[in-house]
Parts: sequence; C-alpha cells; structure tokens
Amino acid sequence: MIEKFDIAVIGGGIAGISVAARLSKHAKIGLFEQEGFIAHHSSSRSAAVFISDYGNSDVCELNLITFHELQSKYPNILKQRGLMSLEKSSDVEEFDKHAKSLGLSLISVNEAKEKAPIIDLNSIKQAAWRDDVFDIDTDLLIQTLRKECLSNGVQIFTNSAINELERNKDKWILNSKIQSEILINASGAWADSIARLANLKPKNIQPFKRSMARVELDTSNNLSSLPLLVGSDDSWYAKPDAGSMIVSPADVNPCEPHDAWANEEDIALGIYNFEKMVEAKVKKLTSNWAGLRSFAPDQSLVIGPDQSEPNFFWLAGQGGYGFQTCLAASQIAEDILFNQTPQVSTSLSKKFSPCRFA
Repeated sequence: MIEKFDIAVIGGGIAGISVAARLSKHAKIGLFEQEGFIAHHSSSRSAAVFISDYGNSDVCELNLITFHELQSKYPNILKQRGLMSLEKSSDVEEFDKHAKSLGLSLISVNEAKEKAPIIDLNSIKQAAWRDDVFDIDTDLLIQTLRKECLSNGVQIFTNSAINELERNKDKWILNSKIQSEILINASGAWADSIARLANLKPKNIQPFKRSMARVELDTSNNLSSLPLLVGSDDSWYAKPDAGSMIVSPADVNPCEPHDAWANEEDIALGIYNFEKMVEAKVKKLTSNWAGLRSFAPDQSLVIGPDQSEPNFFWLAGQGGYGFQTCLAASQIAEDILFNQTPQVSTSLSKKFSPCRFA
C-alpha cells in the first residue's frame, strides 16, 4: 500500500524539522530521515552560537528574522554569551577590518582580561567585543519543533533513507512506496545527491568538515561565564560547555557527504592555537566530533522551487547558519508554497532562489 502525503520533507536536521513544523498547519506532511534519529548530523554537532552578523548581508537578514521569532515564540532558546576576538599581532588596520566584519567594538587588552580571565596578556596584542552573541539551546529548539510537528500530525520516519525518486502523473514516488505532491529537499550535505535522484540539475552544494573537541582546562577560573573566544585569524574558537570548553580549529575542509569524524591532527592544531592565547592549559580531552557545513557557490542559502520542476523545493545550503536562519527559511517556504501574503519580503526571498544558478 502506498502512503500518501501532500509534502514529503527529505532530511531531519534543523532545516527539515523547522519547515515541517511551519507547514504542518497547512498540509499532511511526512518527514524522512536516513539516520536512526533526527538531527543526527550537522544539527547535533553545531557550535550552538547565534551571531547576527555571521554570513553575507542576505544571510544576515535571515538571521535577524529568525532572531526576532525566537525571542517572541521560543524565549528560552537563546542565552546571552558575548563574543571576544583576540589577535596576537599589532596590525591595527587588519584587526579593525576583522572586528567590523563581525560587528565588534575594539577594547583594551585589560578590558579583555576582565571579561575573560583565562587569556594570556603576554600573547594578546588586540581585542574586540560585542555583547549580543547568544548560546542556542539547539536540542531544546529541535525537540520543541518536533513536538509541534507531532501535534499537527506530521509523520516522522527515521532509518528512512530515500534511495529512489520517480515522477509519475505529477506525483513524486519515493522508494516505490510513498507518494507526495511536493518534495522538499532539506537534506543538507546530501542535497545535490537528492536532486540527482530526481533527475534534476544539482546546485554544486559543497560540504565542508568542521571539527570540535571538548576539553578540561587546568584552571581555577569559572569557565561558565566566559564569552565565545575566537582567533581573529580564524585558526580557532572556544566556548564554555557544561563546565568544560569546546575548542575548534575552525577547519574548512571540503569533502563528500558522510557521517563525519574529527581528525586528530585538526583537533591538535586547534588546541595548540587556543593554548597560545590563554594561560590555562588543556589537561584532558574528553570527546571530539565533526560536522558538515554545506555551502552553495555564493555562500547563500538555496530556498525555492527548482526552475525545471516546481514541485521540487530546495531548502539547502545552510552552511554554518542553519540554526540562525531556520525560522526565516521555513517562513519563505511557507510564503512560496502556499502563495500567501509574504512575511519575508519578496525581494529578499528571490535572492535565495535556485533559479540564480540557471
């Protein structure tokens, strides 16, 4: 027996679960995740930070839309953390350019020491700061959206990789047993692979691996109150996490879609660069992991119907902005798919259209 849906969402990460929740008040939706639980890949391995100026100008507009909706609908998701950028050279012009790109204000190294007592004043020559950077409770957001889905009748299928797509009488047939009017491609690093299954042109969405490690530090300082610390040369970042620190080498390594893992060399480099900037030393590495951040060629999201098949809807290319943009992206999907009065300006929505790659 063929199961029928109005919309089939492929991918159970933050993009898929947020769009399924948004659209579930309009349609019968099935969400299909290839792994044993939702948010298995990048969405469960996020640095979980909200920086409104992270991304290009178009992405930043999506960040702000998502931020305001999080504040109004899900007030427990964001918690203020702060962001401090640190520089070991005295190149004022270059550091000022970096700081402005992230909306940071220059502060003295003594001010930096007050905000982050673990930093080493013998190493740091310049610092910059902004207050309005937030931790994202990614698990709470995912579970909240999942509950919305279930309460609105969304059927969530795990261990359900889509290996076959067929177009038959204006319907999509998935794995020969599921029928849907519309297909939403929210499959992250696998977005181009799903397009190929549908005999559609891929958008050259490239996955990049990023590694992280959770470490214990040899320090008596209270880590929980530290801001997000970043190297201005993009060679590392670190943030408090459950009494420990998460440290990343901020690696950007192109790869094929896969269940990513961290390389020891990458983790070691990140820890080395972090330790050069702080007085505390890593005494124990407790865990490490990696996730895939998938970018379109122009670093913007891909949101909208495929130019050659309007019932194939792209929701991909989230890069490192998935949680920051998820509610705005799902709102664009709702506006387009249900031809309603746009909540996100049409001029902005068009900038993410797949048609830009025609």
